[in-house]
Amino acid sequence: MDSVPYFDGNIHKILDTRFLHPRPDVNQSLQTHSSLIRRLSQEKDLQGHLGCVNTIAWNSKGSLLISGSDDTRMNIWSYSGQKLLHSIDTGHTANIFCTKFIPETSDDLVASGAGDAEVRLFNRSRISGNGLNDIPIVPSALYQCHTRRVKKLAVENGNPNVVWSASEDGTLRQHDFRESTSCPPAGSPHQECHSVLLDLRNGAKRSLADPPKQVLALKSVDISSTRPHLLLVGGSDAFARLYDRRMLPPLSACGKRMPPPPCVNYFCPMHLSDRIGWQTLRGGGGGGWVGGGDGLMGEWGLVCYYVGIPPISIVTVIQNESGHPSLHLTHVTFSPDGSEVLLSYSGEHVYLMNVNNGIEILFLQYAAGANEVQYTSGDVSKLTTYSPTVNGVELQPSVSNVFPNGFNTKKNIAAKLDKCRKLIKYAKKSLEDGTPYYGIEACNEVLNGYNHIIGPALKHECLCTRAALLLKRKWKNDAHMAIRDCHTARKIDKSAYKPLYYMSEALSQLGKHEEALDFAVASHSLAPSKSEVAERVEKVKKDIVVAETEKNSKTNDGASRIDGRGGRMLSLSDILYRSEANSDTSQDGPRSDRDDSDYDEELELGFETSISDDEEHDSDPNILHGNLNLRIHRSGDSKENVGASSSCESPSSSSSQNGRASYQPEAAIDMKQRFIGHCNVGTDIKQANFLGQRGEYVASGSDDGRWFIWEKRTGRLMKILSGDESVVNCVQCHPFDFVVATSGIDSTIKIWTPSAPVPSSVAGGSAGPETGDVLVAMENNQQKLSRNRDSILPFELLEPFRMHEFPEGSLRLRPFECAQS
Repeated sequence: MDSVPYFDGNIHKILDTRFLHPRPDVNQSLQTHSSLIRRLSQEKDLQGHLGCVNTIAWNSKGSLLISGSDDTRMNIWSYSGQKLLHSIDTGHTANIFCTKFIPETSDDLVASGAGDAEVRLFNRSRISGNGLNDIPIVPSALYQCHTRRVKKLAVENGNPNVVWSASEDGTLRQHDFRESTSCPPAGSPHQECHSVLLDLRNGAKRSLADPPKQVLALKSVDISSTRPHLLLVGGSDAFARLYDRRMLPPLSACGKRMPPPPCVNYFCPMHLSDRIGWQTLRGGGGGGWVGGGDGLMGEWGLVCYYVGIPPISIVTVIQNESGHPSLHLTHVTFSPDGSEVLLSYSGEHVYLMNVNNGIEILFLQYAAGANEVQYTSGDVSKLTTYSPTVNGVELQPSVSNVFPNGFNTKKNIAAKLDKCRKLIKYAKKSLEDGTPYYGIEACNEVLNGYNHIIGPALKHECLCTRAALLLKRKWKNDAHMAIRDCHTARKIDKSAYKPLYYMSEALSQLGKHEEALDFAVASHSLAPSKSEVAERVEKVKKDIVVAETEKNSKTNDGASRIDGRGGRMLSLSDILYRSEANSDTSQDGPRSDRDDSDYDEELELGFETSISDDEEHDSDPNILHGNLNLRIHRSGDSKENVGASSSCESPSSSSSQNGRASYQPEAAIDMKQRFIGHCNVGTDIKQANFLGQRGEYVASGSDDGRWFIWEKRTGRLMKILSGDESVVNCVQCHPFDFVVATSGIDSTIKIWTPSAPVPSSVAGGSAGPETGDVLVAMENNQQKLSRNRDSILPFELLEPFRMHEFPEGSLRLRPFECAQS
């Protein structure tokens, strides 16, 4: 596939265009051209932090770079000199997660948000020297109105007076420097702070059909640079939300939980929108389950901090009904022109969606390569349920290679069509050779790059081929992608059996055997002479028998583990929960200030573990003592709790049953493109960003210490770069030059430029040259993502930790918070 050219054109022709036909966007086209991306390599290591670098950001002119770290310092770097200008001891008592330059202040004002739930504003002009002393600098403004970690800050172009902060307490707050420099006012409780722009403490959705009622712990926020009234947020569920600030209610206090305000749009890939939420958990270290035993943990979900020096596998995994471990958004962002949004999921892939979906829906309903449509909760089940019609529309008869508007192929596109046929032929050969990845890339090239010129027959052939390749590769969500292709192929040709055949196989891979049988029988009715179709029918019938047997076995096994005392299976509360005495106070202040907390209960669990392999000597100094902080959530959909009122429910509803009955599910925007190959499991601050002023490429960090670059139009992987010893979290492109800054678990910031002598698809950083096979690296990442609910997070995802001395004098283990919690 390296021989297939990219869609950004020949760089020499673009250079000639600057002189022959001047266009204002020529320089934008050159900033991130594919030929430059292929030559990216590390130019500089910026050293100045002592811990994980969790956030980096350029100023609007590209002359400065700001960073924040676990060392609670905020560093400002010179772009031209690539040196440290200021190192600000912020006074934060926990890891810094976000930093920003305030616009239109000559980069004099900078802001930071951290794990201590505070937002701090600093004036650079008041800093004497480079600030490398250990004396904390007094902030120009201090906002302490959040009750949980502040994960992201946002600013508006041209507005020097306001910064927005997104926190895991479920609120997005607006801080206006003209109104106050402290919040809450001295002597006032948090409830009297009138800075809440979005109250989403009742905003999380388990699925598209369910009403919002749980706390949406915000992880990311972005403001459109072209339409600053548009606000995008993402957090602890699968749905990104687009709000129009002009339609939001006035700023409010947080004393009382309010129903979430209506949003303009939900964004979520259709296959992730169904039944997302807390359900069961398994976890542990050394192969054992938390709390002992091997039973499921009942109606509880659990989030815990990683612990250990060096890292040890004391880990818990949150699971939901879709088998996704702790599925949530780690980063959301607008494209440079504001027309698209990019979503990065923990335990999932990166997805592209369109903001202006309405204009293109009619076209996209025909376009076979695109799935970017608005859908409702009912459409999710329709996609996997057999019907002789698709979406109520009579299917088309068999088609020929004629364009939709009726004209035959013209000579000026004959060469492109010939290229498409060769790519499909190559894809079919990849299917036979057992190398599905490259065949899928070939099909993506046809469907995403030439969808507007290929006829229905060629499109149908390519869709079926890609579905077969996806089912053979079996990477995470490949079966869902195959279902999409089969669904579209059915709309093109009703007489073809292959879409039904592959649909049946995809549903079998997802464990939907009854639905798979319906499609297999329908496929057999269209092609009774095909032996593989008849074999598929018989195989699905056997799968149904096996599944029923396993279900009965699990039912009997569950009955044998009934707790004699309570007549039910042991839950996490039976094992760990003793009383509410340990929940009276927490790091967020007195319990009275946390009545509206996003956690029902919180406790500390003491633990003891050995750093060395010798565990026999308890008096050994290498024995590590500490506390494991646990956050415990009650599941909102437990059968025992159906209809019961909850503190997380909207106060306007008298009961959960009445609220559900009156709730009208919203529509959501489906994915436009998927970017795969990386791994996002170990951290909840991992970014995915557009590269360049035109945003033609997409980049993301990864848990394997690499960062990935894709072509936005086709989803084709262009470059893998080794950027960290452990995990790359942040990727930020310079606003004008093709220079990229990355950071992660390492204490340094890497600067990347197109300075390699020869182009390649891989590049090494300070860790040494990257010589490994690209496909092997991607497959390893997919294996981490695809682990089922019986898996434990892998050892290599646990990162270095640090001990903190707390005021009471006791040592308490806290991780570098670049690890997911």
